Amino acid sequence: MPALAAVVAAAAFVLAGCAASSADPSATALPAGVAVELQQLRADVAPRQMQVHVTNESDEPLTVGAVRVEDDRFDGPAARVIADRESVVRPGGSVDIRVQLPAVDCTAGDDGESRVVLEILSDSGATELAAFARDRLGFLAPLHERECLYERVTDAATLAFTGFTPSAPGEPAALQLTVSPTGTGEAVVTGIEGTNLLDFGSAGSAQVYPLDLEVRPGDTAPVVREIPLVPFRCDPHAVQEDKRGTIFEVRVELEGEPGEFQLFVGEELRGRILTWVADWCGFGG
Repeated sequence: MPALAAVVAAAAFVLAGCAASSADPSATALPAGVAVELQQLRADVAPRQMQVHVTNESDEPLTVGAVRVEDDRFDGPAARVIADRESVVRPGGSVDIRVQLPAVDCTAGDDGESRVVLEILSDSGATELAAFARDRLGFLAPLHERECLYERVTDAATLAFTGFTPSAPGEPAALQLTVSPTGTGEAVVTGIEGTNLLDFGSAGSAQVYPLDLEVRPGDTAPVVREIPLVPFRCDPHAVQEDKRGTIFEVRVELEGEPGEFQLFVGEELRGRILTWVADWCGFGG
């Protein structure tokens, strides 16, 4: 691929020239016609992943090896989920490369820039090229805000879904939420929102189940609350295609200010809940 090798070499030269001005969001060292942007689909939320969308409008195929995303809002780079995989982006085509998000860095603000570094493979070897990437769906700033809020909440208590009791059709099931105070902080867990798959029946108002659980300094005993659940919908594809139905928005008050963060039930409870929904709705195996 001599033509591609020449493009890669030229792009590497541009990268060296723009390194000193990397704060410029328009800086790019990718070959002409190649662009990157970031997106997070519904299936990426629970495992805390996102995708680097690579578009190739050049005349040459592009082979991408390692991928990382550098962003001050995280405590390290987001790296390719399957580390050794290669992706070929045909001329006029695009690929989505999934990367794993590291923990957030809450010393940074919610807004920031993401720099994508691609390892481009050619007959002449491997070259790292970089460009700033657009957050097309605008998900990174809210994600950083939510997770930093939760990090502050964990100074007072940790929250986790710790059990699930299924029910017969027509009756509410019970999802256990365990709040474990640290003894050193305070917060109020005010409520939990329903999802696109799960509701609270008559127990909730406006899709919110009230908790009003206060955590005070000195509290150390775990508190378990049982949250009633009924399916919000019973069409089979809602279960078969579920991506976010077991990720709940938890409402809190911290230092007098309201906020929300997301809490996933975990893969084991997710499987049990989806099985129960199918049985409750009458289309289970």
